[in-house]
Amino acid sequence: MKRFLLYSLSFAAAVSAICGCGGNEKGGLEFASPEEMGMDSGKLSRVDSVINRAIEDHQIPGAVISVVRDDKIVLLKAYGNKSVVPDTVAMTTDVVFDLASCSKVVGTTLSFMQLVEKGNVRLTDNVDRYIPGFAPWVDPETGEKVDITVQDLLTHTSGLAAYVAVDRVAERYGEPCPDSLMAYIAREVPRQFRPKTDFTYSCLNFVTLQNILQNVTGQKLEDYAQKNVFDVLGLRHTCYNAYLHPDIMPLVAPTEVQKDGRPFLGTVHDPIAWRLNAGNSGNAGVFSNAEDLSVVAAALMNGGAVNGRRILGPLTVEMMASVPSENAPHVGRALGWDIWSDYSWFKGDIFSRTRTINHTGYTGTSIVIDLDSRTAVILLAHRVHPADKGSISRLRATVSNIVAGAVVK
Repeated sequence: MKRFLLYSLSFAAAVSAICGCGGNEKGGLEFASPEEMGMDSGKLSRVDSVINRAIEDHQIPGAVISVVRDDKIVLLKAYGNKSVVPDTVAMTTDVVFDLASCSKVVGTTLSFMQLVEKGNVRLTDNVDRYIPGFAPWVDPETGEKVDITVQDLLTHTSGLAAYVAVDRVAERYGEPCPDSLMAYIAREVPRQFRPKTDFTYSCLNFVTLQNILQNVTGQKLEDYAQKNVFDVLGLRHTCYNAYLHPDIMPLVAPTEVQKDGRPFLGTVHDPIAWRLNAGNSGNAGVFSNAEDLSVVAAALMNGGAVNGRRILGPLTVEMMASVPSENAPHVGRALGWDIWSDYSWFKGDIFSRTRTINHTGYTGTSIVIDLDSRTAVILLAHRVHPADKGSISRLRATVSNIVAGAVVK
C-alpha cells in the first residue's frame, strides 16, 4: 500500500489560505492575511508544530485547522492523512468530518433557537408540553415533582442520564427505533437531580430537543437544519447522513474501523445516532468541513448573519451565548454551547472566560468562538481513525492558546 508523506499545503494553496486570495460567491468567507486582521502570522504558525507532533505521536492521522477573525479566514491548513485504512490518502482542506457532538450546536441548537425566535417554543416551557408523558424529577424524600424545561435540556441541567445502553435498547425495540427511544427517555431514563441545580452532559437532552423540534415543525431535524440553517448560510459541504450525498462522499474522512475491516464512511460514528436514530439525531450526525464551519462561526460573531445571509437575530445570539442566571453558578453552560463548565478546558487559558462559546465532538472535532475578540478556531481531526485510541485533549487547548496569543490588536 502506497504511503504518502505528511501533507502540507502547496505554495499556491498557502497563498490562498493565508494571503487573501479566495472566497466564493456561494456563501464562503474571503481570505485575508493574519496581519490584515490584527494577528501575528509568525505566532500563528506555531500551530504547525503541535499538530504535526500529535500526528507523529499517532494520536491522530491528520487534521484541518481554520482560524477566523471577524468575517475573514486568516489560516486554513491541512496536516497528515485523511485516511490510513483501507488506503493512505493525504488530507486536504476541503475534507468533510463526522462532527459528532459538535452537531449539538451546529445542527440542533441553531435550529432550535430559530423556533424560540419565531415564538413556536419558549425556553421556560415544560418538556411534557411537546413530549406527552415526559416524566418530571421526583424528590426521593418528599415526593415533590419538578418539571424539566426546554432550557434545562439546552444547558444539560435536566438531570437526565448521560446516555443509554444502546445494545439493551436495540434488543428491546429493534433498530433503528427513534419513536421507542424517545418514549424510553421520556418515561424510563433516570432523573438524577433536581433540574437547574447540577450538570450532567447528556446526549439524551439533545435527542429530546430533536423530538420537540420535529413535533413542532412536522419535519425531521435533518431536513429542517438543512433548509433553514445550512442552505441559508450557503454551506456546500454540510449535511446529515453524508452517505446519501454523492457529491460530498468523496470528501468524507473515515472514522473507526469495524470488525469487517472497513471503517465507517459517511455514516455517523455515535451509536445512538447511528443505530437507534438512523443518522437523524439531535446529539450527533452532522458532517461538515472547516470552511463551512468558519461561515457558521463568522455568522455568530456577527450577530447571526454573514455575507448578507441571516439565521438568527443579534439578540437571540447574545441570549444563546449567555449562562442562564437560574442555573447553579458552577454549571457554566449556555444554550447548547459551553462557556465555563468543566468541559470547557479545551478553549485554552487566554480566550475570554465568560464570552467564549465552545464545543467538542467525540471523533476529534472542536469549535471555539471568542465573541469579544471576534476570533474563532475550528480544529477538525479524526482521532477515532483507524481505532478509537487517540487523545487530543492537550492539542486542542494548546492550539487555542497559540491562536489567542497571535491576536495583537
